Amino acid sequence: MSAPSVVVFDFGGVLIEWDPRHLYRKLFVDDEAGMEHFLTHVCSATWNWMQDAGRSFDEAVAELTGRFPEHADLIAAYHERWEEMQPFAFDDTVAILRELKAKGVPVYGITNFPAEKFEITRRRHSFFDLLDGIVVSGDVCLMKPDPGIFLHFLDRFGLEASQCAFIDDSMVNTDVATRLGFFGVHHRSADELRKKLTEWRLL
Repeated sequence: MSAPSVVVFDFGGVLIEWDPRHLYRKLFVDDEAGMEHFLTHVCSATWNWMQDAGRSFDEAVAELTGRFPEHADLIAAYHERWEEMQPFAFDDTVAILRELKAKGVPVYGITNFPAEKFEITRRRHSFFDLLDGIVVSGDVCLMKPDPGIFLHFLDRFGLEASQCAFIDDSMVNTDVATRLGFFGVHHRSADELRKKLTEWRLL
């Protein structure tokens, strides 16, 4: 096929904003260096990825608090105030999703997301209900860029990679998708995405 007929969205960085700094700037007032040290060495990206891969937040918080008891309240905030890390959706990209759906284009999602937090996020943003199907890493214990999550997606929804445009703000993820036969789109702006989808006559 020379163009895709299905569009698959990543969520964080494409449809919604997510960054723990939105929360921790409130907790490390006027201490950017302290915040960055905490997010690098305590509630690190590696620690967070384990929740994306399926570990529960209760287990994650207990494990980390045992190692850093002096930061117990700050660690608990990662779980208890998680929604404050995800303050808004990207309206311009959501508008593209809505237009695709209105035109009858099948739309799906593949996201690295902790399962228990995605349900909270889904209730906040009604546009997730427009998607024809979603694979959440925390549910399937597979994470991008592992090819397995893309293969799981194709098998679960009966699709071929050559049908699908996959949009992600991580080039590592889009490169893996491209190698598997998807039309990988590295997301940098809604304007660029709109132009690409228009070239494919999906918009």
